[in-house]
Amino acid sequence: MTSPESISMNGLNHARFQSWPFDQNHCLTCAMCSSSCPVSGIDGFDPRKIIRMVSLGLEHPLIESRWPWICTMCGKCEHVCPSSVHIPDLIRNIRSMRDREKVPGILHKGLAAALKTGNNLGLPKDDFIFILEDVADEIAQEPGFEGFSVPIDKKGANILTTIHNKLVNTHTEDLKHWWKIFHAAGEDWTVPSENWEGTSWGMFTGDDPAMKIMVGRIADNMARLDAKNLLWPE
Repeated sequence: MTSPESISMNGLNHARFQSWPFDQNHCLTCAMCSSSCPVSGIDGFDPRKIIRMVSLGLEHPLIESRWPWICTMCGKCEHVCPSSVHIPDLIRNIRSMRDREKVPGILHKGLAAALKTGNNLGLPKDDFIFILEDVADEIAQEPGFEGFSVPIDKKGANILTTIHNKLVNTHTEDLKHWWKIFHAAGEDWTVPSENWEGTSWGMFTGDDPAMKIMVGRIADNMARLDAKNLLWPE
């Protein structure tokens, strides 16, 4: 009789799940994770069911399902789990086993754009700088912020900050809040003009090589601009 450790589904060995240090077999089915989850119930999503399916070797249905992509990976489930089951890490590893071409569209396309252009929007450098300077001009028109400008590619700054792609797309007003704080505090800061993306969809999709590339680009910016500290809002 075949043992659970050797069950293979669609070329994926169940031993991979069993060898992960996530303690999924310690699950008590208490449902604390389900009760704390902000998206529990959406399309039947339930963290407890996911843990039980992994423990029973039913990884293939999970890999092909929408459930792992409903999870926000907020970590509330792990925080309340009495057995310290690392559910978000488990979700991320399930995502990593999905064929890359079957990763949900916005994530797959955004990550491809980030790897090619340095940001998930595929926004050209000149357009990015234009948006930043336009927001800075709006701040400069407010009382107390006369002469404000955004320091782009400033060398030797105390803080280098990355930017979430939505802040130069649909939420440009949100850039103003921390820029005003920097200004009021007299902070020495900068924004890189290239590879500025602060959202690593490689991390969220379980694509470790892509994640390493994006993190490496941030490290390169730190070195290129000789920045002392990194502010990574994500």
